Amino acid sequence: MTAPVRFAVAGALGRMGQAVVSVLEGRADAGVFACFDRPGAEDPRLVDQASALAAAHVVVDFSTPKASCELAQVCAARGDIALVIGSTGFDADQIAVIDAAAKAIPIVRAGNFSLGVNMLLGLVEQAARALAASDYDIEVFEAHHRRKVDAPSGTALMLAQAAAEGRDVALATVARAARDGITGARPVGEIGYSVMRGGGVIGEHSVVFAAEDEILTLSHSARDRSLFARGAVEAGLWAVRQPPGAYDMQDVLGLKGSNRKARA
Repeated sequence: MTAPVRFAVAGALGRMGQAVVSVLEGRADAGVFACFDRPGAEDPRLVDQASALAAAHVVVDFSTPKASCELAQVCAARGDIALVIGSTGFDADQIAVIDAAAKAIPIVRAGNFSLGVNMLLGLVEQAARALAASDYDIEVFEAHHRRKVDAPSGTALMLAQAAAEGRDVALATVARAARDGITGARPVGEIGYSVMRGGGVIGEHSVVFAAEDEILTLSHSARDRSLFARGAVEAGLWAVRQPPGAYDMQDVLGLKGSNRKARA
């Protein structure tokens, strides 16, 4: 019998960290061999970071961009562990840090680990390619719980990027993150974001293609955080078999139809 893959869970006291631990319990092919959290966190199940990494083949991290970057550098210095990052809200400098670490170890970074969302990315790209910018405006709607600190969500950015790639334009040149006051008529080809934060919403995403005479909506609703935790575990099982490199969930699922990279 093949030995189980040894997982360490970073941010183990957080909501997603707990979900990953729960998903791994009872699996024959993988297990939680160490849990750690921010320095000073008190829980009898926690060990220090160095001990956790020494015990594991792969570490799953749903924490913060700053903590994820620091962890990526530590893992890269070890050179013997894979890393799965589910944190969102990275800036360009932080992404560069993670990409540099990925030269030494396999790193899977994704704004969303859902199979459904990753299928949705492909549908959005196809629709954007087929529906002319002169006729169809694109708006990305997303809603999350009141505790989420970044906006738009990593998934919303991924969906907007998919739409931009479908239209063969750079997202930065057409994105509109907010509207307020006298904004004027909407420019042709603009890709907008609308954001809600409230209550305990796990994750709602819709991409609207609005024409004068019809509206097409492609959407995804997350019902349970275990959805993302299961995807992160599958990403970890996949990552331990890969050479060093920067990967995303499209790579893990074999859905990579373009050169799309994991988004901030």
